[in-house]
Amino acid sequence: MRFSLGLLLALLGLALVVPTAPAATRVLGVGEQGSKLFSDSAWLSLGLRDVRLVVSWDAVRNPFEIGEIDAYMAAAQATNARVLVAFGRSRVSSKRRILPTPSRYRSAVRAFQRRWPYANSFTAWNEANHCSQPTCNQPARAAAYFDVVRSECPRCKVVAADVLDIPNMVSWLRRFRRAARHRPRIWGLHNYLDSNRFSTKGTRALLRTVSGEVWFTETGGLVKRAPRSVIRFRPSLTHAARATEWVFRRLVPLSPRVRRVYLYQWRPGSDAEAVWDSGLVDRDGRPRPAYDVFRTWVIRFARKRRPT
Repeated sequence: MRFSLGLLLALLGLALVVPTAPAATRVLGVGEQGSKLFSDSAWLSLGLRDVRLVVSWDAVRNPFEIGEIDAYMAAAQATNARVLVAFGRSRVSSKRRILPTPSRYRSAVRAFQRRWPYANSFTAWNEANHCSQPTCNQPARAAAYFDVVRSECPRCKVVAADVLDIPNMVSWLRRFRRAARHRPRIWGLHNYLDSNRFSTKGTRALLRTVSGEVWFTETGGLVKRAPRSVIRFRPSLTHAARATEWVFRRLVPLSPRVRRVYLYQWRPGSDAEAVWDSGLVDRDGRPRPAYDVFRTWVIRFARKRRPT
């Protein structure tokens, strides 16, 4: 898909703001729920290996979810992909607001590792400070889940807290840190507000609040969003491309501690009425302008890693 003249001018304007090249050791990937990703020619052409999958904390108890994860893990393993698994709320409607006890959570984590030993990178709870999650007002419980994963898999990479850049983020993180028994070494950030408002405020706030590595476990530009969202901007294909450029041009260079970037999502859901669409390709797999921006940065990262 070719850029329009207006989009090219907009991206050139962003390029003039901070002409900073990415660090050579940073990792790029995508968050995507569907296993079709691994046979998508547009994905394969990027030469990337890192993906992120969100699963229910009780996934091993749900036959429908087991089948989905089996297919995903098999396709990932066949293509040598590395999967960051993020636990989150149950997909069983009667359990969506239930927080498991740490012991039940531990049993679920152990069962997950037994069935899918291929996974060795985890997020203790997805977007834990957002009030769609039962951990929203329970940072101490979220910290207990992090302690469980850390103790169950000491050699794994574990994202301690995975947060959205909303107003409660800093206070929530401070309470999390006080409650955690293990020292967090990796923090996850979903900086959608920064990327889509063309701001750096939330990302800077997280960097000031925590130490250790920071992974943008979800980020990118929105093509479509819920009509009642409090985020004030007009999502579109052009907006999503500009927001994707902002992520790499302005947010990634804020600190060398930003080590990984997972754009979300690869392909929008099949439901045309879905209230969220940040796909890099459309439902038919055709690359969008944001994909072209992403591909440009993938090439730049690859050149930085190449020995001279």
